[in-house]
Amino acid sequence: MGCGFWDFSSISVAPRIRNVEPHSGRPRPFAYTFPYRVKNVPGSGELSINKRSRLCPNAVSLDLPLLPFNMNEVLVPSETKTLHLYEARYLALLEESLLRKKLFVHFVLDPISISNSGGEASFAARYGCLVLIENIEQLDVGALVSIRGIGRVKILKFLQADPYLKGEVRPKQDMVLDSTTDVTPKLLQVKEALYGLNKLEIKLKAPKEAPLQTSCLNSLMWAENELSLECDKDFIPSSAERVSFAAFQPVSGSTQSELMKLQEEKIKAMNMKNTMQRLDNSLKLINENISMVAAKLAIQSLGMQ
Repeated sequence: MGCGFWDFSSISVAPRIRNVEPHSGRPRPFAYTFPYRVKNVPGSGELSINKRSRLCPNAVSLDLPLLPFNMNEVLVPSETKTLHLYEARYLALLEESLLRKKLFVHFVLDPISISNSGGEASFAARYGCLVLIENIEQLDVGALVSIRGIGRVKILKFLQADPYLKGEVRPKQDMVLDSTTDVTPKLLQVKEALYGLNKLEIKLKAPKEAPLQTSCLNSLMWAENELSLECDKDFIPSSAERVSFAAFQPVSGSTQSELMKLQEEKIKAMNMKNTMQRLDNSLKLINENISMVAAKLAIQSLGMQ
């Protein structure tokens, strides 16, 4: 499809969402509508929603439905989330995704400027993540859709705006490691630390129906498995890259400030291009979470005495 102009006035970024983890709460839907058009931000490598679209050439790409979220809803590879979709346009997006090997793209809109003259906001489309639909539960109104982040993608161009966003995306992966770099020792440290964190988390007070497997361990186990997806292999990150994202999950009993800090860490992780550096950051985050959970367990034990 050639370069075109898109009217986004009929699109709001407000899919009904329920996170998998009960402590995460219900995030605030994105409140803006789209009286904007799309262009590239010079030098940024991202798309902004403003006046016109500028197309980028690519070698490997997919045309997929796009689902936008707030900046506080960044999704990283290996992470799971449950969405409550009920509006007709989002159910139409779901239907097309099922026809496209259960794939669509989760991305966030970052407000970057407001025109002084017209008061119009501009947004950058950032942190695209290819997601796989893992489960669908039909409801009286809409459906609960469980998704899993697969790998990072870049949105090259928007192809349609109605009834839902659709665009062309290409994969983004870490730099190829030098032949002398051995990630195995660091991977083992991260895995061992995640298993240690999991053992502590399941000791915290939780509802009887709460699973014994935490978000971090769930992500790690998924990351370690051999993936078999019906899409170009370039969209599937290496096992080491997948594991490097597993730690960026909410910890049981996290406070709002802790969740905000996690969002900052997730953004850093999505921006990184070096697997070793992300593994180092993961290990630091895990150790901080172990200390935090250990402190909460100590307080919990005092309350039981």
